[in-house]
Amino acid sequence: MIERPRRNRVTPHGEIEATAHRGTLMGNRGDLHAPDGSICRTWERQRWISCVLHTPNGHRVTFDTPGRYTPLFFADEVTALAAGHRPCAACRRPAYDAFRAGWQEAFGEKRSAVEIDEVLHQARIDSAGHKVMHLAPLLDLPEGVFIACERSLGTAFLVRAGRLWPWRHHGYGRPLSMPSNRPVKVITPAPIVSILATLKGHNLTNVFNG
Repeated sequence: MIERPRRNRVTPHGEIEATAHRGTLMGNRGDLHAPDGSICRTWERQRWISCVLHTPNGHRVTFDTPGRYTPLFFADEVTALAAGHRPCAACRRPAYDAFRAGWQEAFGEKRSAVEIDEVLHQARIDSAGHKVMHLAPLLDLPEGVFIACERSLGTAFLVRAGRLWPWRHHGYGRPLSMPSNRPVKVITPAPIVSILATLKGHNLTNVFNG
């Protein structure tokens, strides 16, 4: 009997899908389970985080268990950021500290994790639970941001090295040249775009290196 892949992989749009492809980061949004263990909601709390796959103490992840957080998985750091997940302060402390430092540089103030989560929650989904996107001139966007493109509706494109890279669960496709500097729909939440703009020469696989 072939086991079907679990619905636990997150797209840049923040959608939760089933795929056999593995991620490089784990995370959660609280308990998303129905009584039968299936996923019945897209979030339960404002604390959306990205975590390491393996903890030093060997803690085992529990799947399909109501009352426990629902493990979610991301292809890479920029995918998690586009979906609205920040680094976990517990298992990814260096990454979390770098994220907070970027927040302070971008906005000129320190914020607690709870305060950051409140701001991010308003920036990633609306009152109906739909993904929030904003308009910005394409050439003003920093590397590491995802946009929606008229050339391929429904596909998220990563801004990197002066090109647009189509996102897939199994990896990025052939890049497209950057079109004119017209306004585009930005998938990555606006506060995170501001943080990415403070970074120079970051690694797009793991922006905060921790």
